[in-house]
Formats: sequence, structure tokens, C-alpha cells
Amino acid sequence: MSKRRASDLFVECLEAEGVRHVFGIPGEETLDLNESLADSSIEFIPVRHEQGGAYMADMAGRLTGRAGVCLGTLGPGALNLVTAVADAYLDRAPLVALTGQGDLERMHKESHQYIDLVEVMRPITKWNARLMAPEIIPEVVRKAFKVAESEKPGATHLELPEDVMAEEVDATPLPRRRPVLPEPGARELLKAADVIRSALNPVVLAGNGVVRAGAAPALREFARATGIPVAETFMGKGVLDYTDPRALGTVGLQSRDYAMAGFEDADVVIAVGYDLVEHSPKHWNPSGDKRIVVIDSDQAEIDEYFTPEVELVGDIYHVLSRLAMDCRHARSDPVRAESVRLREVVLGRFEAAQTDDAFPMQPPRVLWELRQALGRQDILVSDVGLHKLWIGRMFPAHEPNTVMIANGLAGMGFAIPCAIAAKLVHPERNVVTVSGDGGALMNFQELETATRLRTAVVNVIWENRQYGSIVWKQDKKFGRHFGTDFTNPDFVRLAESFGLPAWRCESTEDFGRHLRHALTLDVPSMIVVPIDYSIDVAIEELGTETVVT
Repeated sequence: MSKRRASDLFVECLEAEGVRHVFGIPGEETLDLNESLADSSIEFIPVRHEQGGAYMADMAGRLTGRAGVCLGTLGPGALNLVTAVADAYLDRAPLVALTGQGDLERMHKESHQYIDLVEVMRPITKWNARLMAPEIIPEVVRKAFKVAESEKPGATHLELPEDVMAEEVDATPLPRRRPVLPEPGARELLKAADVIRSALNPVVLAGNGVVRAGAAPALREFARATGIPVAETFMGKGVLDYTDPRALGTVGLQSRDYAMAGFEDADVVIAVGYDLVEHSPKHWNPSGDKRIVVIDSDQAEIDEYFTPEVELVGDIYHVLSRLAMDCRHARSDPVRAESVRLREVVLGRFEAAQTDDAFPMQPPRVLWELRQALGRQDILVSDVGLHKLWIGRMFPAHEPNTVMIANGLAGMGFAIPCAIAAKLVHPERNVVTVSGDGGALMNFQELETATRLRTAVVNVIWENRQYGSIVWKQDKKFGRHFGTDFTNPDFVRLAESFGLPAWRCESTEDFGRHLRHALTLDVPSMIVVPIDYSIDVAIEELGTETVVT
């Protein structure tokens, strides 16, 4: 093969990995790379802030299992990627971050905009490297994608010095290979089956790993075959249809959740794809006396409240399918009434909300309207704030990957850019965001990107002019709140200035009407909802001990 620029080879390697989009902002140090992208099959999507581009790559990775790719130049551009790269790292989303850099000969001394980005990215990536020579491009690109996509997935980073990318090179991309998962041994499978069959009150705690593995069908069959009920984490929502009689609801807002979902009386907890980064096990195993069976793609984290008796490490789908056969009818009695209290209280409050005409609207009524308007496969993207706790607690999901919640790093500003990527991945589905008026402005600029791309996302803002989750915690701890109030722009006029149709609700009936209309449009839109947070997300019937995720 004839020689060509290293940047051309780099882009060929991205094409070999199946990359469809690169989200980011071009820079002086990425001139060659951006020209190579312009001549490729990959669509470079310019965004309005590097963090927004990295969040888009994050969501693309979550929904496809293939690493999303974001780009920033050196120095400030690269540093703007950091929050969203860290989100992908803690939320287990495959992502490859690319950053420009000055020439190699500048790195030993003070130099304009030079920051050692490999050191910056080290704590928030699974692996990262500086491209020191053009000949190694095929290896570093293949490794970046392999590491990002292997369980547990996360972020990787490649720093691309300007002079290296401009050199000539003669090489070809390496072939893409799917990551390989181990399989647990027969002895471990038999031991796990014995523990589960001997349990008096077993319960499953299902997390994000079930979603990533595409193992929801296997988990549903496991629950049906064994009769063991399933509780979900915030990021595991939808692994069981909320109408399934074995579904215990979503846990993780407060310690009391677990007691109301039967964990207090459970003797065996089967942790399936459960990530400690979401909610500490001390909340569901405070005495450390539960027998724990772990089914996951990687070995369990070390924690004094999480000491598994058996670990089944491998393909979650295959392991669950095998255990479903070995543990069939592990419990034949119906799910105990004590175990479904959480579900009954939350869904009872949710259903009752349909007749709540109070205005400003209360969260359950808004969520009820959203559920009525969205189909089983439509996607709700939650930003971070008090509304996230309401969505995680109460919004019922039929299928996995339809309620997208950031619960590892949990950074505000997540929803608007992530929804753009969700619509690019699933243009056939409705996509709706819910943001607070605090988080919405953190990446509001990406509405221009949405308008330019015509990604028809409905953006819902819950407006209360406070950082609501901090108000909630301060009021509980101190009986007052402080440093949490602010004013807002006119969100409707601001959205319209971006070219979006936008509405402000003046009554409870307005929201459902505006939402149904917005979902018929082929352009992005915005609905502003004055919200009343005076009712406690913990709900009085659930107790008062709260531990916010």
C-alpha cells in the first residue's frame, strides 16, 4: 500500500471499527485529522461545547455497545471533555476520546496550551496513550476500542500530537474482534444452584450489567422459571417489565427501599450485573449476613458488606439461562406481600396522580402524562437533580435502555446532548428529556446542534428556580436551605431563539396537550413545566431515612 498521512490511516482504523459519528470541536492541532474525516464515511458532528460532544459519544456507546467517539483539541478543548469522559468511565459506557496535542518536541518545556493530557485522563479512563509514532496507529486504535468495549466497558483516550498525525506512513488497520468473555466452571454453577435452591427467601438485585449484556430476556425467564422476585437499580430499569408479577420495583433512593422490597427478610441475594458505584451494598446488607451469589461480567468489587459466597463471572445471558434450568421452581409460593410494598406504594401513588390537577404540577402527574404519551420502546433521558430521583423512583419502564439515567458519576447537563445521540441511534423512536432548570442550562447550547441535525427530541424542563435535590437534603438535615436559589431566563423565548417551537404550561392540562403535539413534530422542541416539589420523593409511607444516590 502506498504511503499516506498518518491521519488518513487513523480514520481508516476508525472506519474498520464501525464508527459512524465523531462528536466534537475541531482545533488547530487536529487540522489533518478533521480533513481526513471529511473525506471518509464517518460523519463529523460539530457541537457547541466539547462536554456536549463527549456526552453524545457516551450515549451512543450505551445504546449500541460500540464505543462512541468524541474529539477535542489540546488544552482547554481536551479539558472540556473531562466530565463526560468520567461519566462514561463510572457509568460503564464504551467511549473513545480523541484529543489533539502540540508537536512532540514541545512536550519537555513550557509551551502554549500544553497540558499533559495522558496524566489528566489517567484516573478517568480504563486505558489511555499518547501516539508517539505513526506506525503504531493500527495497534493503539484497536486497543482503545477493545478496552473500551470489554466488560466492564468504559472510557479510553488517545492523545494525537500534531506532527505525528501529519507524517507519512505505510500500514493497514487491524481486524476488529469481539471481546471474549470467560465462562464460569461447572463447580461454581453447581454451588450457586445449591445456594439458590436451598434459600427460603431469595431475591434478585439486577443492575446495569444486565442491560449491557442484553440479558433482560434471560433474567425474565429466570424469574418466571424459579419464581424469584427481582428488584432493579436506577440504571437497571426495565430489565423486568414493571407489570411482571415478580417485579419488586426500583431500589436505591433510600435504605428503606430494600426493606420494603423484601431484602430485610431475604437470606440469599442474587446480584446480577449489579454495580456498587450506583448504591452501596451496606444499604441492603447492613448486618453483612446475606448469602450472596454474584452473576456478572467481571469479578466482584471488594466491600465488607458485599462478600459473595459464589461468583459466576462470564456472559450474564448464558449464566442466567443455565441457572434457570438448574433452579427451576426454586420457590413455588407467591411473592410475599411484604416484598411488594415498595412497588404497591410507588405505583399506587403514580396511578393516583392522573387525577391530580394541582398547579404548579407535582412530579407524579408529570411522569404519569409522560408514560401515557410514550410507547414501550420510546426513550426517556433524565438529567441529574431531584427530578432524577422521581424518575428513578416512580417512572415505570417496560423495556431496558428506555429510561436513561446517569447514576455513576451523575453529572448535571447529561440529558440534552445524550438525547441527540439517542435520536441518531434510534430515529424511529420518540425521545424525551427531563431536565431541571439547574441542569438544563449546563448544556443548553446543544439545542443548536439538535436543530441543525433535526433530531426531533422533546425537551421538558421542570422549573422551580432552585437546585432541588440540595434543597431536599438541606431541609432534611438542617430544617432550612441556603445557597440554592436562582433566577431563570425566559426558557420559551430562549428556546425559540435556537429555532425550537416551545411552550410554557399555564395549567395541568397544558402539559399533556403540548407533549402529544410535540411528539408529532419532526424538529426538536421544548416544554417548560412549573413544578411543585413540596411532596417528598421518599414518600411518607416509605419511611424517612434517606440516602440519595
